[in-house]
Amino acid sequence: KPECDAMFANRLIEFETGMRKCLKAPDSIPDKPYVMFLSLSYNIGLGAFCKSTLAKKLNAGDIRGACNDLPKWSRAGSLAKLLLPRRQTERKMCLEGL
Repeated sequence: KPECDAMFANRLIEFETGMRKCLKAPDSIPDKPYVMFLSLSYNIGLGAFCKSTLAKKLNAGDIRGACNDLPKWSRAGSLAKLLLPRRQTERKMCLEGL
């Protein structure tokens, strides 16, 4: 478990670094939304995150709009039924952080 935890922490650092590179002002994003966006980038990959409308909204300063886009990322074939409730919860947490 400690080895897995360390590997996960290293991957999070990798994804956070990549996410920050495609955002104009990552430090202006409040903590809760920031964590939700990091979770999304980890789940969908940096390429998809950086090319997304959600990232474009963040770069335009529309954090609320980006939060509202989170449920759109629930279309993963057979996993869709599981992902939608998760993304809706992430959206709620994201908006609570504004």
